[in-house]
Amino acid sequence: MFQLGKTIVSEDIIEKDFLCNLSACKGACCIDGDAGAPLEKEEAQILKDIYPKVKPFLRQEGIDVIEAQGAYITTEEGELETPLINGADCAYVIFDEKKVALCAIEEAYNQGEVSWKKPVSCHLYPVRVQDYSEFSAVNYHKWQICDDACALGKELQIPIYKFVKEALIRKFGEDWYAELEKVAETF
Repeated sequence: MFQLGKTIVSEDIIEKDFLCNLSACKGACCIDGDAGAPLEKEEAQILKDIYPKVKPFLRQEGIDVIEAQGAYITTEEGELETPLINGADCAYVIFDEKKVALCAIEEAYNQGEVSWKKPVSCHLYPVRVQDYSEFSAVNYHKWQICDDACALGKELQIPIYKFVKEALIRKFGEDWYAELEKVAETF
């Protein structure tokens, strides 16, 4: 672990390799697990605001859940998340012709309908950020469903921090990322 500003960063994001391999995993991170995508407070409002523009991209199951539960939910612990369809798929998940899970929000973004790509927690994955009162912990979340992504990243020598560069800049800023690159050079 090392400190960058008000973050404590796991060395894993520099030392481990990763490159999403959707043809292998089929987007399992959007349909497996027992919780929706973590949301920041501002993101919950954004989801609410953009829902009418994202709705045409959604599956009927997602529309039904969002219209019943809302564009986001609040857990018993007070955390904000995307709602789930039957406790599994993210309500914003859609599938392409090869049955690969994709994000309807990102599809709306790609089509120019909205200016917000997707929740930053999704954009950052496999990096997870846990905010505390004095600092944020920046960690690599190892999940067996991403073994193919780890293998592909290793084959192509793409460290995690480079794979999620755009998302890290979105979350922490250009200067923070530049400092991270300097630290990475020492490894």
